[in-house]
Amino acid sequence: MAVQKSKVSRSRRGQRRSHDALTSKALSQDPITGEMHLRHHVTPEGYFKGRLIVAKAFNDED
Repeated sequence: MAVQKSKVSRSRRGQRRSHDALTSKALSQDPITGEMHLRHHVTPEGYFKGRLIVAKAFNDED
């Protein structure tokens, strides 16, 4: 079992943990549809940078 050689101060412990905080996701708003989406990703409707990239196939038989 690992046992520390000397006590780690609050300051040193805090310096180690300084990068552990969670950050929020970087979201963008599409200029055409106004949808929020992850940066550099296609919107749920298939738009990227204001242009329709992925056309959804609608099935009318359902």
